[in-house]
Amino acid sequence: MRAGSRKAYYLLNLGIPLLLAMAVFLLFDLTRLDRLISNLLLDPATGQFPLLHDQWFEKVTHKWPRILPNWTGEAAIIGTLLSCIWPLLSKHPQLAHSPLLEKSRIAPLLRFSAGHRRDFLFVVVAFALCTTVIHYLKSHTSVYCPVETTLYGGSQLRTEWFENFSWFSKPGDGRCWPGGHASSGFTLLALYFVARRYRWQHARKLLVAILLLGFVYGTTRVLQGWHYMSHTFWAGIFVWLTTWLTALFFYGRQALQAPAIRRTSALPTVGISAMPASLRPE
Repeated sequence: MRAGSRKAYYLLNLGIPLLLAMAVFLLFDLTRLDRLISNLLLDPATGQFPLLHDQWFEKVTHKWPRILPNWTGEAAIIGTLLSCIWPLLSKHPQLAHSPLLEKSRIAPLLRFSAGHRRDFLFVVVAFALCTTVIHYLKSHTSVYCPVETTLYGGSQLRTEWFENFSWFSKPGDGRCWPGGHASSGFTLLALYFVARRYRWQHARKLLVAILLLGFVYGTTRVLQGWHYMSHTFWAGIFVWLTTWLTALFFYGRQALQAPAIRRTSALPTVGISAMPASLRPE
């Protein structure tokens, strides 16, 4: 099988996540592994998660980390809005080439945003779809967090996601599956697909960094008893599939599968002049 073939591409980007989903289902959802891991984190003296009410840990691992995906999404929205301005100014050359716009560096910013409109819009749409998918799954499975269940001092019965799942109705008030905090970290996978589009040589390193970030986000919530370990894996799987399908729609397989260019230029300008027309930004 050729590395650049269509079959290899879909096997890597779709087949592996589906195999991982099957493995997580068999190893975690059908066994006691999640509970065994959480039990190891309990304080034997109190039977509670030591970090559950630690305000410093909550702030450092839950509130502050949200800044990264939040700012990324906000920057993409701003970039999308700015990308609409330059085409309008171009209809009036006297405004587009105004010395004030050039000296204040507003014109280069507007030209850059217009040239990368598709990328900004992709990030916005990918973030929105990932949030929608995770919210849908949370509300249609009604899984309660470990500390909310009778296993760890709560009042709710523990259930698996597939026991309550409903396509069109909300079976209960539980909102714990998949991991929401982990998914916020994994949404940065949108940046990886932008890097793949521009054939950035460090795209795989970026992928590893984002995956590690998502797992760190999810694991900190496991330490507090707010999630099981499998919730993080499920969040990563659903966010990957959602973001990948969105990237396919925006860029196409050939742009995402093109081999990386071995040079050290910055991401937004890597090899643009050397790209085929079908791979270049707008």
